[in-house]
Amino acid sequence: MPKLTDFSASHFSAAVAAFLVSYGSSAVIIYQAALAFGASPSQTVSWFTALPLVCGVLTLGLSLRYKAPVMIAWCTPGAAVLAGLGGIGLNDAVTGFMAAAAAMWLVSALGCFDRLVRMIPAQLAAAMLAGILIHFGSRVFAAMSSQTALVGVMLAVFFLTKIRLARYSILLMLAAGVGYAAWAGLIDQTLLVWRNPVLEWVGPGLHFGHTVSVAVPLFIASLATQNVPGMAVLRGYGYQIPARPLVENSAAATLLAAPFGAFMVNLAAISSAICMGSDVDKNPERRYLATLLLGVVYLLAAAAGGITVAMFAALPAELTASLAGIAVFGTLQANLAAAWQCEHSREAALVTLLASASGMTLWGISSAFWGLVLGLAVYYLNLKTAK
Repeated sequence: MPKLTDFSASHFSAAVAAFLVSYGSSAVIIYQAALAFGASPSQTVSWFTALPLVCGVLTLGLSLRYKAPVMIAWCTPGAAVLAGLGGIGLNDAVTGFMAAAAAMWLVSALGCFDRLVRMIPAQLAAAMLAGILIHFGSRVFAAMSSQTALVGVMLAVFFLTKIRLARYSILLMLAAGVGYAAWAGLIDQTLLVWRNPVLEWVGPGLHFGHTVSVAVPLFIASLATQNVPGMAVLRGYGYQIPARPLVENSAAATLLAAPFGAFMVNLAAISSAICMGSDVDKNPERRYLATLLLGVVYLLAAAAGGITVAMFAALPAELTASLAGIAVFGTLQANLAAAWQCEHSREAALVTLLASASGMTLWGISSAFWGLVLGLAVYYLNLKTAK
């Protein structure tokens, strides 16, 4: 067990930076996802309590167990996917969260992790995510019709700060948006009150179509954009940790905590690299101290989950919608680029993208599932024809 004197300022700064990059770019998206499912204020607070609580406990436990900088985080692309779904109640959404977690655990336990990744072409998974995110990101420009100056300021700050301060552009954009909203009298200060952290149970529903609509895109988003690249980052920095216990522990924790709002926790991808470089500690065997501190920061965020929700509730709807939409610009761009990367799969990717973005519903199952099904059919048909 490390002593207090083992920690340094570089460990602390890396932990805070990793948390701010992860939390700052996703908190408002999580808030929008909770609203999309009709969560009450107390249920939304439960989301913001459960997610950092689970991530904190897992990050602490796994980092200590393997003496490596293991960072567990919520699935931000998955949250964006959820925020783009409509017409699904919170009870049915919880069932979808649990089904996605169970599928992730089963895939890992059966040793099918890598095989499944190969079965679903990365281009089609990217096209499915892009199809959902296009509608979500377009809300930024819909918000301009009622709050032109507010959204204009936020867009300007976002693109200008990306030139030199890309890592903090989301946080700076939030500060600019809140500052303008305060100056313009758009903040409802009566809602800025302390709320205690809450864990509120929501029983799972029984609607098959809604379960599939939530579980399939959430599972693919977590698998393709979090767990697979998360393991690649760990291996890239020389940490040869088995994937199975990391994936299975995070999946099992999601399964247990999903009724409280932990929709999906998994390995962190890009933000985890902040705790793995030589600037954190010259000795690779001591870099896990940064993720131990990160686990503590997570737990502090869980305690402050209520005030986070109160802040978002007090802000104008156009600000939160714009903040969430702009926050997915990078993810949307990356998925669009990945979708068109391979020439022979572009037609299948186009079908997946258009069907996923259409918002259609067949037999109670939403467009993301059908987009992937239709895209896979076109992909394997073209593959067979080419042979």
